[in-house]
Parts: sequence; C-alpha cells; structure tokens
Amino acid sequence: MSDFDAIDALLAAVGPQAELPPPDVRRELRERARLSKAQVARTLGVSPGTVGGWENGRDPADEIRTKYAYLLEGLAAKFGSGAEQDAAPEEPVESTAPEEPAEPAGADDSTPPPVSGAYDTGDDVESLTTPEPCVLCGSPAEHRVAGFAQHLDPADCRPAPAAAADPVGTDTGTRPAHPTGPGTPRPARSPAKRAFQERSGPGDLIGRTVRAALAEHRGDVDAALAALLKRAIPDAMRLLDETRKGARYDIVAHPWIPDILRKQTAKGADRIWEARPKWTRHELPPGRHEVTALDINGAYLSALKTHLPLGQLEHTTGFAHDRRRAGVHLITPPAWEHEAVLPNPIGNRDEPGPLWVTEPTLRLLLRLSGPKHALCAPPEIHESFTSGATENLLEKFRVALKDARDTAIAEDDEVTLEYVKAMYSKFVSTMGESNYNRELYRPDWMHIIRSQAFANLWMKALKAHDEGLTVVRAMGTDELHVIGDWHRVFPEGRGVTEVKTKDTYTAGSDDTEDLAGEDE
Repeated sequence: MSDFDAIDALLAAVGPQAELPPPDVRRELRERARLSKAQVARTLGVSPGTVGGWENGRDPADEIRTKYAYLLEGLAAKFGSGAEQDAAPEEPVESTAPEEPAEPAGADDSTPPPVSGAYDTGDDVESLTTPEPCVLCGSPAEHRVAGFAQHLDPADCRPAPAAAADPVGTDTGTRPAHPTGPGTPRPARSPAKRAFQERSGPGDLIGRTVRAALAEHRGDVDAALAALLKRAIPDAMRLLDETRKGARYDIVAHPWIPDILRKQTAKGADRIWEARPKWTRHELPPGRHEVTALDINGAYLSALKTHLPLGQLEHTTGFAHDRRRAGVHLITPPAWEHEAVLPNPIGNRDEPGPLWVTEPTLRLLLRLSGPKHALCAPPEIHESFTSGATENLLEKFRVALKDARDTAIAEDDEVTLEYVKAMYSKFVSTMGESNYNRELYRPDWMHIIRSQAFANLWMKALKAHDEGLTVVRAMGTDELHVIGDWHRVFPEGRGVTEVKTKDTYTAGSDDTEDLAGEDE
C-alpha cells in the first residue's frame, strides 16, 4: 500500500461528526422527556457531571458523540410541535410515557427493572408475570407500556388500596383519566405541552416512591421500608437531580481532587480534620444536679445548608480568607482557654501544630475570634484548596427532604420518616470514596457537611452557655447535655429547628470523675 493509499484509508475511517443541537436544546429535550442526568449518564456510560457539561456547551467526541446525537435526535422526534403530534393519530403508542405527565419524572429509575418472566408483546408493551403498581393509579397492573407499569384498559385504573395511600400528604393533583396504550384514543390536548404545565415537585417524588413500595409489597410496612432503605442512595441522587433543574449553578460531580482529600491507605483516612466534638465538663457546680441529654433533630439535614465549592479546587497560599470561596485550609488553630466550660471548636486533638480543616471549622474559628465573641485569637491560615462557593447549592434538595420529613411526622408515618433519614444520611456518607455512590465524588463536600453539623452543635452549646445553662457534654452532631431550664433556650419538638429529650440523669461532685471517665 502506498503512502497515499494509507492516507485515503485513514480519511475513509474518519466519518463526519454527528451534528448536535445547541446546549440549551439538549437540556430542554432531556427535561421534556422527564429524564434525569443520571439516567442519560448511565445509558451512555459517563457521569452525570459529564452530561451537565454537555448541556453547558462542552461537546463529546468520537463514538460517544454519535450515541449522544442519536439520543437527542430520538427525543426531538418524540417531542415535536403539537401540530405534528396531532397529525399522527394512527400511532398512539408514541405518546406513552415519557410524554404523558402522569408519573415518568418521579418514576424514572424508581420503576423496577424488567422482571424475570416478562415477555414482549410488541409495540412497547410487556406482559408481566408479577403485577406491578400502575404509575397512574397505584393499583397492580399486568402490563408495562414503554417501560412503565400501566393498565391497558382505562376502566381498570382505580384508586390504589389503602396501604398504598399517600403517606406523606403530597398533592397528587389531577391525574389523566386515560392512560395511553394500544387501542386507546389519544387525548385531545397535546401531551408534550402538558408535560411542563403539570410537572410534579420533588417532594412528590418521595411520596410516589413510598406509595409504590407499599403497593408493591401489598401494605407490608416492614418489607416496604427494607426495600426503600436499600434504594436510598440512588433515590437521593434522583431527588438531587430533580431539585437541580433550572438551577443557577451546575454541579461538578467528579472534579480533580488534591492528595490531602484522598485516603492514605485502602482502609485509612485522608488528611482532613472534621472537628468532631467529644467533650465532657470535668468540674460541675457544687451539689447534685439533674442533667438533660438533648437530641438535636436532623443534624445532617440542617448541615446541607453550608458553603460548598462549586467547581474544581484551586490551590492558594496566604493568610487572607475569601468568604466568596470555600474548601479546605491548612491552619494553625488558636489556643483555647475555655475548656472548663465549653468544648474546643476544633474538637479533641492531642498533637499540636498545623492541620487541614474544612470551611465550616475555619469560619467558626474566625467568628469566635471576632469582636462579638472574642473567645480566641484568629487562626493562622497557611494554604488553601478552594473554589467559588454558594451556601444554597443543596437548598432545594434540603427543603424537599425537610418538607417530606415534617409531613411524615405530622401524619405519624414512620416509613417515610425512616426513608427520608436514610436518604440524607447516606447521601452525605457516600459522596466521598464510596463504592455505593459512583455518581458523585466530592469528598470535600462530605467533610464540609459533616463539619457543618459539628459546628451547628457547637453553636448550640455556646447559646446554652450564654443563656445561663451549664453545658455538661457535647458529643458528635446531635447530643448536648445541659443543667438548667433548657425550655427557655431551645424549642421542644421533632422539627429540625427543635430539640427533644434523649435522657435525664443526676450528677454532682461524686459523679464528676465518672462523667469524664465515660468519655475516655
């Protein structure tokens, strides 16, 4: 083969690049189809952050570009103008979910995968050997249409059994009376237009998931809860994606991470200090006292409101702190001279010298060194890894979980309550180097959120002290022991802004050593 023949062969192998629509159209098509970034990412073999990058102007290359273009072309074909859809009444199956506004957005991956024994009857309809909850009414259905369990006959759609009733009190709105399927006439109005007008909120995603689990397990609360807890991590990621729609900032899910945020050994830890309180007062006032152990509700849920870095961390040196940025910082902490009455803000640390702390710990130290409190000297900052930050990055996610939690408490719905708790606690614990969450790799966020929970507890201890209570213990994120009338300082209840009594016990001069010894 001559040199020119080799060049011709190379040129023949390089086909034209697939055409991609503009970034805003890519995002619009995905959202109209009620698909999450996570769903698209799993299908194409990339991360949700990569899909977000494509929707913000970056273009994929090579084979993945061709696959992405094929997906977008298919979505564009499904979601043409209302006139184009009305002109094709002979193809009713084309308008099944995701065009129907009934449930696809909330169902996305929460709909179980095809079961063993399901067989294809053609036209995107599957018959099921085991009935599944209908996405329209919640009652058992024997078919799937375009991947979603539905009744083929509208007359079969009926209210779900009592066990599958809405446990979190979410607003289900008006559901379409007629699911689309083979032989079912197309609704008069355009389904594509209705998809945006009747979008259910992220809070209803939690309610629908719980109802579907209860229906699937025929009202068996224990079995439904066990299934919900197993899927808490992917469900939390779907909820996060739902709450990020239309957001001002895009999450960088897998940024470059400095070595200090990587585990030093397979079973070891990285170099970040979270400042976890584990403190017991060594000397109590004379006499015997009744101590109340207070339980701080939803500590990690409240800590989701914290300054999080948006993008890749950048290295800087120097003593200045930029409040518009967030990350981790190498500091020399100030001396703490109030150990007798309040815990050290950096927690229990034996060795002196510099250490890497998170944004909440640094901000707490700076706050305590300011003129309002003047409890310590400012920390000395040596170097930092930070990025532009916002305190509201996870706010919609937090509010959706909080609202579902509040409603579950009001309705005495322990299934939803435990499910929501698992969602936010596992979300925080698996966003680092975890095999259970491959969609989000942000160990910096994990440390920051945890440290924010510790800082929140520390500020409650300071508030108790300032209000005249005797602080006896501060432990982890949610345990504060005090002597005195705490009701005048903290509201009692199960809400995230309230506290509840965990235990009461007596202590005095004879028990002081025992209190200290229990912590060692």
